[in-house]
Order: sequence, then C-alpha cells, then structure tokens
Amino acid sequence: MPVNVDEIKPLIHKQIEIVERKVKSLKELTQAIAPDDAIGRVSRMDAINNKSVNDAALRQAESKLKNLNDALERIHDADFGLCIKCKGAIQPGRLVLMPESLKCMRCAR
Repeated sequence: MPVNVDEIKPLIHKQIEIVERKVKSLKELTQAIAPDDAIGRVSRMDAINNKSVNDAALRQAESKLKNLNDALERIHDADFGLCIKCKGAIQPGRLVLMPESLKCMRCAR
C-alpha cells in the first residue's frame, strides 16, 4: 500500500515543532552550573545529576529532530515508506507514529 504523503507530511511538521520546543527547553536545563551559586553540596550534586539526565535527553531529542528533518526531505522519494532492509512496506501506523522510521516493525527488532 503506497504511503499517503498528504497525511504524513503534516504529522512530520507537527512532530518537528514539538521536538524543537523540547530541544529549546532542554538546552536551557543543560546550562553549566556555576560554582559560585549559593546552593549546598547535596543540592549541587542533585543539580549535576539532573544536568546529566537532561544532556542525554537533549542528545536524543536532537537526533530525533535530525531524523524528522531527513524524513521530510525524502518524503517524495519513490522509496519513502519502504523498509531499507527487506524493501517491504513500512506499516502505515508505524509511519504515522514514527515518520522517521527507515525499517518495518519486523526488521527493526
């Protein structure tokens, strides 16, 4: 079944908007923790731990944003919606939820 580009394209744009907001928010949360801030040692350790978690979330969000933009660029390619491994169609539900998907559910395992 061919991919309905008119259905998928707005979903990609919406996800890009959401992920861009998330990236912006995470960038604010991952700012360096100034050593002269008047917080206690335990609070500083907690802040450093939270920064570490937020750094990982930021990397993941930036990767998703890149993949979504890549999907938007290739949406009109003949092989969009085809698994790069088995060349079968990627399930429509998977493309709706994860338009950046390059593999069908079976090959993604």
